[in-house]
Amino acid sequence: MNIDSEAIKLVRDAEDKLKDIYKDIDDIEYINSKKVLEALYINNVTEDCFNMTTGYGYNDLGREVIEKVYSTIFKSEDALVRCQFISGTHALTTALFACLRPGDTMLSISGKPYDTLDEVIGIKNNDSSLISFGIKYEQMDLIDNEFDYDKIKEVITNKKIKLIEIQRSKGYSTRKSIDIDALERVIKFVKEIDKDIIIMIDNCYCEFVSTKEPIEIGADIVVGSLIKNLGGGITSNGGYIVGRRDLIKLCAERLNVPGEGKEVGPSLGFNKQLLQGLFFAPSVVASALKTAILTSYIMGNLGYDVDPMYDDKRVDIVQNIIFNDRDKLIKYCEAIQSASPIDAKFKPVPDDMPGYSDKVIMAAGTFVQGSSIELSADGPLRSPYIAYQQGSLTYGYGRLAVMKVISDINKKE
Repeated sequence: MNIDSEAIKLVRDAEDKLKDIYKDIDDIEYINSKKVLEALYINNVTEDCFNMTTGYGYNDLGREVIEKVYSTIFKSEDALVRCQFISGTHALTTALFACLRPGDTMLSISGKPYDTLDEVIGIKNNDSSLISFGIKYEQMDLIDNEFDYDKIKEVITNKKIKLIEIQRSKGYSTRKSIDIDALERVIKFVKEIDKDIIIMIDNCYCEFVSTKEPIEIGADIVVGSLIKNLGGGITSNGGYIVGRRDLIKLCAERLNVPGEGKEVGPSLGFNKQLLQGLFFAPSVVASALKTAILTSYIMGNLGYDVDPMYDDKRVDIVQNIIFNDRDKLIKYCEAIQSASPIDAKFKPVPDDMPGYSDKVIMAAGTFVQGSSIELSADGPLRSPYIAYQQGSLTYGYGRLAVMKVISDINKKE
């Protein structure tokens, strides 16, 4: 890997400084591990749950138990956990189309959602979008990384809002990610004005980063991907939706068939992956967080702009390195790719990707295509040229990647 001695020393010195922060992450991992293990015990997960179904997927014991496990962990009334979801965007799309009807209004209070939802909503024209079905859309930006409470009150007092969508992670924006305490305050604020508004949370990248999840603090429906945190690097596709039973029923009928809903959908042999990935998830998320913090500390000390800072409170597994330079962004992603277990000898090339308006460079030498819980770094080719780094299945591999990046930067500079 051509790691130089200076890089090794920088990482070892950094780890000495970061040991107290790492201890806090270990404490959160313990709490979430206990939560998972108790959910598996309470719901009597047995080896029979690994059995597969095909075709319609009737009477799939494992699928039904897995959804009960998710409900227990998230403290929700019901859950929809399926390999038929191809991505977090697909799960979000399913939830939005399930909950909204022509004439309804959706409001985003955390700014524009992630780029791949542009055509889903209709921000970018698409004949299959929500807007094309007569669903109205409004959004408001955060102000200094805080919710605009005055504007929220004005809008939901004077207009009939059916659903409020909140994206916790920053996506490809430059804002801060939204922590669980800020989320709790705004949910309480909205519900005191109109208790019937559906609060939907995009929870991608945030699961098991803290000890609470959004259903516990008043959200109605929460959505995420299984090739991110909760898949633990084991699950090869899928997504989850948890929340109110009536909303989960609508989501199941949107994904599958009205009148059949959760009763159909074959597991196709994925149940063991779903359970094993969930079992590993608290540990894997902890490794991803430690890798992100190490990256932030090292890159910050080398003079790069980073967000979050190494000692900031973590909300998700994403680490931004802001280069303000197109070539430096590309070189950083090349270094991450070269420290990957798969396709390490290939160089990532900026290109057009489905769902994105800008060319994107994506370093992801991963076992699962597009898996964000495995070490990856990507970003749109637009100012301020940010690398969005996430993941690392183990901290050992994460620290090796950081050493490799430092070594490559030293050589190139």
